[in-house]
Amino acid sequence: MTSRILVSIRVAAPPQRAFDVFTGEIGAWWINNDEFRFTPRSPGRLAFEPPDANGSGGRLVEHLKSGKVFEIGKLSVWEPAQRIVLSWRQATFGPDHDTEVEIRFEPVGDQTRVTVEHRGWERLPQDHAARHGFPLGLFLTRHGQYWRHLLGRLARQITDCS
Repeated sequence: MTSRILVSIRVAAPPQRAFDVFTGEIGAWWINNDEFRFTPRSPGRLAFEPPDANGSGGRLVEHLKSGKVFEIGKLSVWEPAQRIVLSWRQATFGPDHDTEVEIRFEPVGDQTRVTVEHRGWERLPQDHAARHGFPLGLFLTRHGQYWRHLLGRLARQITDCS
């Protein structure tokens, strides 16, 4: 069984615009949270590096103030205006601790439903630093609240930049 977080929001924009702001402006709307840092040196600025013209590569990274770049995850799916799938990790994750994030952009009238599904949390043992000692259910709830907050910021970014 996969432990997952599932959060959705409707934004006042067509799917392509929602996708473009999510990916191209993530450094503007993403806010770091001390509880869910990528590295001990965070916060940095997040950025997507899209796949090349052949559809290969692509990743999500955090640019740290030191000039270093931390790779959060590699893209496995990059379908503009539709869907993104990427691996997701923090610096403290072991080799078998990767989680996966899928972001879907679905038209709903003149709006877009942006859905984030963050799965694979059962791979992290309860005593792992990223879980802060929380039982899995409580951890998923707290992390889901963080994703919900982030999607609210995304919605405001879309509205403010329209």
